[in-house]
Amino acid sequence: MEEEVLCDVELPVTSLRLPATYGPGDAQHRLYEYVRPMDDARPAVLIDERFAGWRWARGYVEDVAAAIALAAADERASGRVYNVAQREAYSETQWARMIANAHGWQGELLPVPPAMLPGSLRSDLDERQEYVVSSELIRDELGYEERVSLTEGLRRTIEWERANPPQGAEPDYEAQDRALAQLRDS
Repeated sequence: MEEEVLCDVELPVTSLRLPATYGPGDAQHRLYEYVRPMDDARPAVLIDERFAGWRWARGYVEDVAAAIALAAADERASGRVYNVAQREAYSETQWARMIANAHGWQGELLPVPPAMLPGSLRSDLDERQEYVVSSELIRDELGYEERVSLTEGLRRTIEWERANPPQGAEPDYEAQDRALAQLRDS
């Protein structure tokens, strides 16, 4: 589809490949699974071990919006394809640690085999394929850069997640405690 639309010389089209976008208004609540147990002073946050080292291109909502505005306003973007993402694609464990640091939480991040995890903590993503892209083209051609620091974006998102918890997302701490005990006994 992207190639077909871009081939139409009469249509000024720019294709933006967007990252996993986090921040206020994130309907997927990408940080909530970390923020809630941190707010509840849990001793550990459990991470599906298949994804502990998995990397994903991310972007803060205001930065992604700025990239869209740049591409829409600049004629040089016509007919181009740009990846939009933060420069670094962090592993899930690195990402969770950054959230913990912005939050002020000092607990453990523990990779856990999926069979030990409560269903709500098992990921259904395909861990065989990371989503890592370079955003250098939009940076070089259109001058894109992040306007909100990573730490500030995480802080704003944490505050938003606290004020806007998803409905029906009560953590099953009993199941998590069983998994934690089983992990520590093995």
